[in-house]
Amino acid sequence: MSALRSLILAAADSPGLQRFVQRYGFKLGAARFVAGESLDAAVPVLRRLNEQGLLTNTTLLGEGVGDEAETREVVASYRQLLDRIRAGGLRTNVALKLTHLGLSIDEELARRNLAELVGHAAGVGNFIRIDMEESRHVDATLRIYRALRESGHENVGAVLQSYLFRSEQDLAELLPLAPNLRLVKGAYLEPPEIAYPRKSDVDAAYVRLLEASLRGDGFTAVATHDEALIEHAISFADGHRIPRERFQFQMLYGVRSRLQLDLVRRGYDVLVATPYGPEWYRYLMRRLAERPANVLFLLRNLVRG
Repeated sequence: MSALRSLILAAADSPGLQRFVQRYGFKLGAARFVAGESLDAAVPVLRRLNEQGLLTNTTLLGEGVGDEAETREVVASYRQLLDRIRAGGLRTNVALKLTHLGLSIDEELARRNLAELVGHAAGVGNFIRIDMEESRHVDATLRIYRALRESGHENVGAVLQSYLFRSEQDLAELLPLAPNLRLVKGAYLEPPEIAYPRKSDVDAAYVRLLEASLRGDGFTAVATHDEALIEHAISFADGHRIPRERFQFQMLYGVRSRLQLDLVRRGYDVLVATPYGPEWYRYLMRRLAERPANVLFLLRNLVRG
């Protein structure tokens, strides 16, 4: 399974495969994981999820922007998105990647762009989550998050990845901020010198992060489809009398939908990450790498097509 995951993640950088999947992906079933290629396509999906009792976040898919002018277009798109969420009364917040805002060009550029969006989000009563990217971006991402929090912005959160050795120390350093953190296992291909290669070690690290975060004063987004980890979070929170308002479960659009609704029926907040946009190829490949059943789903659709 590790070899298959590595193969799929490597394929995420294949121009030929990208052209094929971009052309036929929605026909093959990519729409199961992506709400559409435009905001107009995504809004009805977000509304339908809200009507089922699910919270949502959304992302304009994209990363690795190499031109400053393009980052301004991305900022304008996110401002429009935030305004559309408010106008539509959607229970939706925003997640974004800093490389989409220019981190690969200049850290200060990304910080300014994000600060503008966080300020705009505050003005329309919304929240922005900074997604975590490859390990080489972790330091800059956490510096920017810390700078925004220390300058008084409360409506911004970050992400920690349990497969990185460093994440427990990162969490310890963030806890005095009472942070809003999403905990994930990790979806990038990282070397064994900095990341746990075995699933059992990643899971164990996730439990340690989860318990330390829940014991803190911030908010914990438990982002996993692993039922054992979900039940552990519930048991730990109950045992330590942690209010349900201090944590929520977060899952991906198109993955474990029945489990999402079951948790809602049990009285827990569940947020569904529901991205959109034309640059969905790399996102789809990471979803395939995380779960082999997703590969089979697309292959079945290919055969039927």
